[in-house]
Amino acid sequence: MTLLYAILMLSTLGGIFGLILGYAAIRFHVDEDPVVDQIDKILPQTQCGQCGYAGCKPYAAAIAQDDADINQCPPGGETTIMALADLLGKEPKPLDESHGVTKAKTVAYIREADCIGCTRCIQACPVDCIIGAAKLMTTIYQVECTGCELCVPVCPTDCIDMLAEATSLAQWQWTYPSQPSNEVSR
Repeated sequence: MTLLYAILMLSTLGGIFGLILGYAAIRFHVDEDPVVDQIDKILPQTQCGQCGYAGCKPYAAAIAQDDADINQCPPGGETTIMALADLLGKEPKPLDESHGVTKAKTVAYIREADCIGCTRCIQACPVDCIIGAAKLMTTIYQVECTGCELCVPVCPTDCIDMLAEATSLAQWQWTYPSQPSNEVSR
């Protein structure tokens, strides 16, 4: 009988606390700043950290709170700076080169013969475009690669190259032989 009372009491207390938490979640709900989302949509989504923040969303939040300047994103370059200045009503500034320089878009390419399957590159990739498993060869899904270069310094065999986007993707273009004719030889 005591066990039944204990179970009933704990269930009642759980229900009461659940109702209190549900009410508090509704009553004290905080909406995100819509400006942060607008800024985040303008940023290139490379998640490279060159701006000094862990990714594009934290950088967008810092810009919205005036904790960061609009010219700290090398992958976005002048186009992103101009779009951010237009959105926020600020004067455009040249890229702050202490964060890096704008360069042509590159994607990672793994020289598969040299890969030992350590998976360090997989762990470093912020957009999960590296495919592989421990002690097996890894490869990069280059369509999703943002060119952040975070996988390059962690590779112990130095088998990751950053290539111009058109150069690296050209290796995947196969030519197929012409279709066989439908004529039947007799």
